[in-house]
Amino acid sequence: MKSAYQIIRRPIITEKGLGIKELQRTLVFEVAAQATKNEVKEAVQSIFKVKVDAVRTANFPGKERRRGRFSGYRPDWKKAYVRLKAGEKMPEYAQNL
Repeated sequence: MKSAYQIIRRPIITEKGLGIKELQRTLVFEVAAQATKNEVKEAVQSIFKVKVDAVRTANFPGKERRRGRFSGYRPDWKKAYVRLKAGEKMPEYAQNL
């Protein structure tokens, strides 16, 4: 079994991600590509000590990148939207923006 820090890679700190956080009580993370919704739920609950209501995931294929005549692909990645239960305190991971 993977640790919680291997499942949750990093928070997505963008304008859209912070807007969803404030308005819909939803956290946005980049997660491991093989992680399931239950693993993401347990990882967020153990790291942030909050109760999770629902988890939605989205897979993103890697884009083609070129450097002159050389081309390759960026890696595929997975994003998770984690909605907290009502009454839970929202963790602050983007305080200095």
